[in-house]
Amino acid sequence: MVGKYKVVTLCGSTKFKDQFMKAQKDLTLKGYIVISVGLFGHSGDQEVWENMDEGTLTKTKEMLDDMHKRKIDMADEIFVINVNGYIGDSTKSEIKYAKEHGKVVNYLEE
Repeated sequence: MVGKYKVVTLCGSTKFKDQFMKAQKDLTLKGYIVISVGLFGHSGDQEVWENMDEGTLTKTKEMLDDMHKRKIDMADEIFVINVNGYIGDSTKSEIKYAKEHGKVVNYLEE
């Protein structure tokens, strides 16, 4: 909690960019401080991965996964963007991490 505002980190597949943007707006208007992903590697930010060799690609993905866990550390809760119930391996890992650290977990779709 920062002052009177709860902090929420958005989690989910970056292929759901539109749903991330809508959730960010909706939660902000509800009075949350929203932490989101830094880039949408599966929907529009493909240039990030261009010209990376396999080793660099692996290190970058590991860094981004670790950064997202630090974003979860800063939050009171997470909000999972699970369009049509889809939750990939990275998001499953983030949900597990959040629960292990006592964070509230909410979902776009039940």
